[in-house]
Amino acid sequence: MNVRRLISASAVAGAAALSLGALSACSSGSSGAADGGKSDGKLDVVASFYPMQYLAEQIGGDHVQVTTLAKPGVEPHDLELKPRQASELRQADYVLYLKGVMPAVDDAISQAGVENTVDAATLTKLENHGSDVGHDHGHEGGTAEEHAEHEGEEHKDGDNAAADPHVWLDPVKYAEVAKGVGASLEKADPAHAADYKKNTDDLVKKLEALDTKFVDGLRNTTTKTFITTHSAFGYLAERYGLEQHGIAGIDPESEPSPARIKEMQTVAKEEKVTTVFFETLASDRTARTLAKDTGLKTDVLDPLEGITDKSKGDDYFAVMEANFAALQKALGAK
Repeated sequence: MNVRRLISASAVAGAAALSLGALSACSSGSSGAADGGKSDGKLDVVASFYPMQYLAEQIGGDHVQVTTLAKPGVEPHDLELKPRQASELRQADYVLYLKGVMPAVDDAISQAGVENTVDAATLTKLENHGSDVGHDHGHEGGTAEEHAEHEGEEHKDGDNAAADPHVWLDPVKYAEVAKGVGASLEKADPAHAADYKKNTDDLVKKLEALDTKFVDGLRNTTTKTFITTHSAFGYLAERYGLEQHGIAGIDPESEPSPARIKEMQTVAKEEKVTTVFFETLASDRTARTLAKDTGLKTDVLDPLEGITDKSKGDDYFAVMEANFAALQKALGAK
């Protein structure tokens, strides 16, 4: 996760809070679903960034109007709220975000005081992942029940504030979040509870099928190790028995030390790594430099923080399918 702007996050959050305060003087306040405050008969939903937007749209269906704070092409970690966005946030019927991804937005959301505010980080178990995530911490294959049992055993971590937020890259954890979002929408808008439940069930089934595809497709590979600029794939690596090595740790644009580059060269040689992955919303310079020095290929592994014209797909499932294909190729799937 890109943390290069965390130093200024408190300043941005303060500005957003001031915007919210000023708006309170000239606004009648948030109009919730319970008192008929929907625009065009729909629930006004504000989502923090794409993975939350996708859940809200898929589960909400025709009953929601979704606004996203992080626009396409903008790294969510760098987001600075504009007064208009602060207004949309305060007047929302329902807010869906993932705490820890966008610090300034986290603070603005707490200031907004929208009754139906859901933090996706509370809907699944977050874990701490370092730059490297090994398959010793993960598992290969298994049924859905075994997945669930595994979740209960691994990484007992009570401090979600320091945990890895990239849960959407694990279809199983994303499904857990989807279930929680569905339940919260049923509560926020009980008149359409049946539709929210059906949409949730449909989405969860698709995520379960995606999980099965990853399990089967990555079970037999030449190597289990992949190198990426951004250590965003800890949950995915753990889920499918892989080992992630991040060149620059959690910041995709930081400069890795010479020692780290040398370490990655050793890993590539010993683990039969063929590919260095970079992402769509950050520079590929470090990945290409390492690949050139080690004679490796480069490819995209998309952390799915936003959909742009550079994305290999136009929605969550399309990009995850592209990620699956890239991993199969890089790992030498049989």
